[in-house]
Amino acid sequence: MKVFIKHCGITVALDRANVDTDQIIPKQFLKRIERSGFGKFLFFDWRFNDDSTDNTEFELNQPAVQGATVLLTKRNFGSGSSREHAVWALADYGFRCVIAPSYADIFFNNCFKNGMLPIVLPENQIDQLFTNVATHGQYELTIDLESQTIQDGQGLDFSFDINEFRRHCLLNGLDDIALTLEHEVKITAFEQRVS
Repeated sequence: MKVFIKHCGITVALDRANVDTDQIIPKQFLKRIERSGFGKFLFFDWRFNDDSTDNTEFELNQPAVQGATVLLTKRNFGSGSSREHAVWALADYGFRCVIAPSYADIFFNNCFKNGMLPIVLPENQIDQLFTNVATHGQYELTIDLESQTIQDGQGLDFSFDINEFRRHCLLNGLDDIALTLEHEVKITAFEQRVS
């Protein structure tokens, strides 16, 4: 899993609440068995018109946010079905961090298991970030997981909370398999004893 220590990136504001996993990655694209290649289908029904051309009204298609790696959104992001593909699609598109006032539980947990940082901020701070994105056009945020801060280089300085174990895993790039392998010596010793 990719380590997350400090990340600076362009922020795109998706001004929608209750975005479910079927909007993040529609069901017709879930046939792949790899974790990669889902980014081109991210927000498919919103990003593209019926004739497959870009929907120029959609937030991710705006020129100022091309290459965005931080997604700012509204409450209850990632609701709906429990598909891990939603996080895979966001990561494959290039996102490293999502900032919202709340998330669906399964989506929130899947983020940590796949190296993505989901940050929870109060509504008033989310509103300020939306205002800043709208004001600046191309707006960069620096997310520092070690200090648990979000800064924009223009005076904004927010702090966020995160479970210490999840923070440790992201800082060290540890997914479930890597956590297990940290105990490889003990596992091997046990296997030798019982065989």
